[in-house]
Amino acid sequence: MVRGYVGISILLWFSFTSCYLAPARSISPGENTQMSDKNSPFFIPVRRFTKTQDEGSNIISHYAMWHTVPGEYYGLRAEISIWGSPNQKDSQESGASLQIYCKDGGNYNLIEVGFHVSPSLYHNRDVRFFTYWTKDSRSAGCYNLQCPGFVSTRGAALVPGQAVTPPSSYGEQDRYVRLSLNKDPNSGDWVVYRHDLETPSFLGYFPIELCPKMPVKLALTGFVNYLNNTEGPPMGSGHFPDMESSNKKIAYFKHIKKYNSGGHAYDPILVKMLYYVDRPDCYIESDFVPAWNEGYIFHYGGPSGCIG
Repeated sequence: MVRGYVGISILLWFSFTSCYLAPARSISPGENTQMSDKNSPFFIPVRRFTKTQDEGSNIISHYAMWHTVPGEYYGLRAEISIWGSPNQKDSQESGASLQIYCKDGGNYNLIEVGFHVSPSLYHNRDVRFFTYWTKDSRSAGCYNLQCPGFVSTRGAALVPGQAVTPPSSYGEQDRYVRLSLNKDPNSGDWVVYRHDLETPSFLGYFPIELCPKMPVKLALTGFVNYLNNTEGPPMGSGHFPDMESSNKKIAYFKHIKKYNSGGHAYDPILVKMLYYVDRPDCYIESDFVPAWNEGYIFHYGGPSGCIG
């Protein structure tokens, strides 16, 4: 399979995949613990997910993502599969997110929305909605609403730090949430919506100051973070994608769309997408392809036990 410009061919194993799809519902936010971190080089947005300050520099991060080259992109939308991690340790974090990087001098600012499991932050292993940002190599936000940055709206269907349940069940049930993160054509702010409910819910926005300039890079990312004296947690469902995988077994991003300057979503037919997996011996991803009744899609993930 050629990686680069997205083709129009459809893989048969995607075409004949059948599964039960159901949005995950949200529950009360529960405890939100403040976090902070320094900005990191592009595509290495290391987060501090423990409370101990000196542990931040010892965090190992790995990624499985598809991303664009720099350009005038205005956002993206996707269904993100929801997977729990019941055996995850306090020193580990795993998740998936939509990421937007904005050029800011010699650095990239980051704004991000997604779902993660972070036992040290929430004192449990619930899957939780999060938002995050970094700016000018010195400042960063929180995963929740304990510091400025993301502005949540009254009555939002998801609030940063809020749990979603139930997660997907391996081989039995597929759960997802459809999110969008795009530039509002009027205000210039980066707005976040949830689209898998009966009517779309406006969740809030990142102020334009956090991501003011073009060019922009877009990324759809599975990630893990863990302390360097521990083993890596599972990514996604904890299983590798393969030609016989289904959405009930492997984590995915699907129905992937980009946004234009007018705030309208479109299929990324001619958008150049680049493959990036930094530890293919631990975590992998499938090709970025169109699939019957699932739009543009890729699967990703891997088991626990990664060293270094």
